[in-house]
Amino acid sequence: MPEGAGSTERGGRPPLTERGARTREKLIAAAREVFEERGFLDTRIAHIARRAEVAYGSFYTYFPSKEAVFFEVADRLFAEMTSRADGPGAGASPAERIRHANRAYCEAYLRNAKMMAIVEQVATFNEEFQELRREHRATSIARTAHALRRWQRDGLVPDDVDPELTARALAAMIDHSLYLWIVQGDDPPAAERLLDTLDTLTRRALALPAE
Repeated sequence: MPEGAGSTERGGRPPLTERGARTREKLIAAAREVFEERGFLDTRIAHIARRAEVAYGSFYTYFPSKEAVFFEVADRLFAEMTSRADGPGAGASPAERIRHANRAYCEAYLRNAKMMAIVEQVATFNEEFQELRREHRATSIARTAHALRRWQRDGLVPDDVDPELTARALAAMIDHSLYLWIVQGDDPPAAERLLDTLDTLTRRALALPAE
C-alpha cells in the first residue's frame, strides 16, 4: 500500500482485541515522537512503524494514513491543552482564577511545545485539521464565555462585555503570546513578567479588581 493511502478519517478502524489496542497505542506514541523529531511533512509511515516496532503493513490495520494518526495525536494534545485544571478553590476571586488558569495553560504549552509548533504548521494547509482545531478551541471558548456570563450575573463584569467575543479575543491574546515566546523563541524579559502582564490585561479587559 502506498505512503499515505486511504482516507484521513480520524483514528481509522478501532481495534477489537486487547493486543490490538496496545499496538494502536504504541503507534500513537511512536507517531508523536517522530512528528516532534521530523515535523509533519518529513515524517513517513515507515518511520512511525519502525519506531513502534510494528510491521509497515500492520500500520494500516489501525490507521488509513499518516494524517489519520496525526489527527489522533493532535486530538489528545488539544484535549490536554483545553482540559479544566483543578481550580484554586471554591472561594477564589475571579483574579485568582485567571491567574491560575493562565499558569496552568502555560505549563501545558511548555510540556507540548514541540507538538504545538507542528500543529501551527499543519493548520496552514490541511482544512480537515483546521476543523479539528476549531472544534477544540470552541469548547474552550464556550467554557470561558460561560464563566464571563456568570460573573456578569454576579455584577463583577460589565453587562456591555460580549462574553463569547471577549473569550475569543482573550484566548487569541494568550495563545499568540505563548506561541511567540515558547515556539518562536521570542523571549520576554522574564516568564513570570509575561504571565503577570497577561493576567493584568485580562482583568482590565473585564473591569475586574486585582484581588
